[in-house]
Amino acid sequence: MVTVRGRAETKAFLRQLPERIESRLLKGAGRAAIDVIGDEAGERVRSDVVREGLKKEVRVRDGRIVARLYVENGWARSLGTWLEYGTVGHFISVDRDQSGGRTARRVNDLAKEGTLVIAGSPVGATVWHPGATAHPFLRVSLDVKADEAVQAAQRYINANVSRLGNAAGDEAEA
Repeated sequence: MVTVRGRAETKAFLRQLPERIESRLLKGAGRAAIDVIGDEAGERVRSDVVREGLKKEVRVRDGRIVARLYVENGWARSLGTWLEYGTVGHFISVDRDQSGGRTARRVNDLAKEGTLVIAGSPVGATVWHPGATAHPFLRVSLDVKADEAVQAAQRYINANVSRLGNAAGDEAEA
């Protein structure tokens, strides 16, 4: 008669396997991929403020692993958006809510660093900004490094799945 040992342990392992694959193995592969894209974006961006504001995130969304590279909220995000897409020509003026009925010259004199001071002199109530040329860094990084990112994810998976099927075991956490 045949005796089977380890049935309970095998069933327990198989029950928890999908969660371990998702939470450890695939998220780790996503991190490996987004690191490649993030490094490229950091090299391409023209602003230290934006470079320091680059953030990476990997999470499970709707049953999928989503790796995201973004610029944190605030001034870095504004600069990043202007760099990525450029700007069209536009007028700049003192916001009426901020001016308190004062002229642009008076706002600048009081603030000592007003928005309409050019070369140390107030320029009037409005100024024409000709726009800025785009210097994309996020989209280009993804285009240039997509294949390398996929390869990095595959290397991570290969390194963390043993021939016995131990998906993202203890060695993956190390």
